[in-house]
Amino acid sequence: MSKYIRPKRQGATVFFTVNLADRSSDLLVREVATLREVVAKTRMERPFAIDAWVVLPDHMHCIWTLPPGDADFSMRWNVIKARFSHAMQAGPQKRSHIARREKGIWQRRFWEHHIRSDEDYAAHVNYCWINPVKHGLVETPEAWPYSSYHRDHA
Repeated sequence: MSKYIRPKRQGATVFFTVNLADRSSDLLVREVATLREVVAKTRMERPFAIDAWVVLPDHMHCIWTLPPGDADFSMRWNVIKARFSHAMQAGPQKRSHIARREKGIWQRRFWEHHIRSDEDYAAHVNYCWINPVKHGLVETPEAWPYSSYHRDHA
């Protein structure tokens, strides 16, 4: 088994991609209210700033800035994914899901990239906003309702 070593930069700004196990599902947009609730509850307990976020049917991209002195984004994702899963019916489960008491909703890992510069930040925010267009879901970023684009362009 691979051992993933993630950077531990306190107060970092980090871009994430988090996927459902079933990439043909639309669960995230069907249950976006539940997702918003579990994120809000997690932020109350373990604060972080949301710089950008887009929720697509089967995956999401976001940029968080952690508080000074805190580098534990993995725990936040564990809590968000667990709370969301707890609120859902089980998906198709493999033996490994059953052994780990998982519902088979999420891919186990997530992709993360620490933002390195203002240009890197701008590119990743734009990536969040343009992603629904890239996937053919809408023609313009403002047409996608599950995005921080609206918050930042109000």
